[in-house]
Formats: sequence, C-alpha cells, structure tokens
Amino acid sequence: MSTPSTTLPQDSTPSALALLGPFRSRRAIVALALVLLAVMPGQIGEITRAMMTDAYVQVSAFVAATLLIFYGAERLFHFDMGQALKGSKRWQVPIASLLGATPGCGGAIVVVAAYSSGNVGFGAVVAALTSTMGDAAFLLIATRPDAAAVVLPLSFAVGILSGWIVDALPAIRLQPSAAGCAYVPLIGRIRAKDIAYFGIFLPGIVLGASQLLRLPFYDTLGSLPMIVGLAGTATGLWIWATSPVQAMTNSADAPLTRVAEETSFISVWVIGAYLAYEFTVTYSGLDLAMLFNSVAPFLPIAGVLVGLIPGCGPQVLATTLFVNGLIPFSALIGNAISNDGDALFPAIALNPKAAIIATLYSTVPAILVAYGFYFLAPGFMN
Repeated sequence: MSTPSTTLPQDSTPSALALLGPFRSRRAIVALALVLLAVMPGQIGEITRAMMTDAYVQVSAFVAATLLIFYGAERLFHFDMGQALKGSKRWQVPIASLLGATPGCGGAIVVVAAYSSGNVGFGAVVAALTSTMGDAAFLLIATRPDAAAVVLPLSFAVGILSGWIVDALPAIRLQPSAAGCAYVPLIGRIRAKDIAYFGIFLPGIVLGASQLLRLPFYDTLGSLPMIVGLAGTATGLWIWATSPVQAMTNSADAPLTRVAEETSFISVWVIGAYLAYEFTVTYSGLDLAMLFNSVAPFLPIAGVLVGLIPGCGPQVLATTLFVNGLIPFSALIGNAISNDGDALFPAIALNPKAAIIATLYSTVPAILVAYGFYFLAPGFMN
C-alpha cells in the first residue's frame, strides 16, 4: 500500500516539529492531572477511578473493537476506506450513513477521518453523524432488539436524506480545513505499547460485552473490571501523551498501532466527558431521569438535547431510561438521531467548526422525527 501524501516526511521541517512538540507537552500535563485525580483520597478519587473504569469497559473497548474491524479489513483486503469513499461519488453519502449506522463509533470515525483528508464531502459527515447511535446501539440491540430494528434503519435513512440535502444546498456546505490534516506522521512499526494496549483490550472487550448483556457473572468478578479498566486507561494515557499523532492515524501504519493511537485519543475525551458529567451530577444534584419525566411534551426535545452532549455516556443513559420505561420511543429516536457518539471528539480536534455545524444540522431531523412519533404514534414501542 502506498503511503498517503499526508505522511510527515523523515526530514520534517522545523515548523512541523514545532506543531507536534508542544502538543505532546500539553498532553503530558493533562495525563498527569487525570492520574492525580485518580489517586486522590476520598470521593473525588473514587469517582475518577470509577469513571475511568466505565470509560474503558463501556466505551474504549468497543471503539477499539470496531476500529480493529475497519482497519483490519483495510489491511486484509488491501484497500483504503477513505480512498474508496472518495471514488464513490454519488454513493458517498449512503455509504457514510451506513458506516455511521454500524453499532459503535468506528464507522463514523472513519468518515470523519476521510473528511479531514479531503476524501469525502461535508454531506457525508452529516450523514454519518446523523445515522450513528454510537455505543448505545449495542445496549439497545441486547435489551430491546425490536426497538433496535426500527431505530437503526430509520437513523440510516434519515442520515442519507440529511447528507443529500446538505450536499444539494451550497449555502450550508463546508469544505474540510487543510490545517486538520496537514501532518499525519507515519509511525511505521508495531510498538511494545501497542501490544500492551491490545493485550488489555482482550479482557476489556469481554468485560464490556458481559456488562452490556447484563450477564450474571459480571457482578461476581469483584475488582477485576476496575483493574482492567485502570490498566487500559493508564496504557492509553501513556500512548496519547507520547504520541506524535493529532487525532487520526496514517493509513500505512499497522492496524494495531492505528487502533491503539486513535482509541487512546478518543478515550481521553470520553474520560473528560464522564468526569464532567459525574462531577456535575454528584455536586449539583442534577437528575436526568427526573428531567426527562418532568413535563411530557418536552421529553422528545430533552432526548435531542442530551444527544448534543459529546460522547456515548449520556446516550447510553438515555437508552437505559427507555429500556426501563422511563422515557417514550419518541425521546429515544430523537436522541439516536441527534447524538454523534465518540466520533464527535476527533471531529472537534480536526475541525471544530465543521463538528459544531454538523451536530447542529443533525438536530433538525432529530426534532422532526421525534415529534412525529410523539404526536402520530405516542405509544409506539412502549
């Protein structure tokens, strides 16, 4: 496979090194701050360790699994997904929407990476972010397959329609920023830390699937989930803090390296989102269940607004509320369409303006579909 033109050359210019060096320094400070929070005594340390464990077992392991499938398939069948999307032309939006509708966030992340490299248009990004349900899709499939059989195809169709509309209206199109993809260094080898990350990933995905499927033995494992979660988090922070990669990796690198790098990057954002949410709930008394059930007509818009929160944690919570009968299907479908899962994190890093606009665009069909079900089929799937 030929090395993409975005590869950072061996004789990197000083400006390129200047771009990457301080970025790693800031990452080391963030990683150290997270470690200090985790080792703090009392409630803050307990919350941090619990959220790091949940972020790894509930999100990172699934992100790694889906990315491994995509990048492994690319290497096995000798093709580049970004280039394949670029050559798809009229099928670009449907394929992007299909990738987004794939359970987990890997498909949508691939589309975001393709956009940052100039391989797909903005409509494809909107389609992928609109159709994705993120990791909440795994929970819905496991607990309410009947609802999943409606949500996932409907999100896929809405994603296609949204992407086509965006591409058809030049006024709302957005071109990728060259700054987001100017330098994609080639790591060029599988490193010890990649192997370590994959070694922890194997028990991590088993634990994550067990928790998601609510298998009884998960509760008998004692401290094992936390040990695995914290080990995976620590390895990810090590990879992220010492990485030359900004967000997305070079397609010429080995799948294990790409998965370790990109999952570690996303995991830091997920941990931040989890901690921000949990600290807010703990110290402000915010109760989303009460919020969702306070006034019935606002339940669909509440689902949509929760979907705007980056990451999969709040979306998993919204799906859990539906599974437990606390919110109607209209709120669930609004959340599913508006949420962008973990794909929003690399999108923000690569092109903040595009990320914000794309996620705002997804709220329009989310509101329309949610209130369509609320008024026309209020008891659907309840």
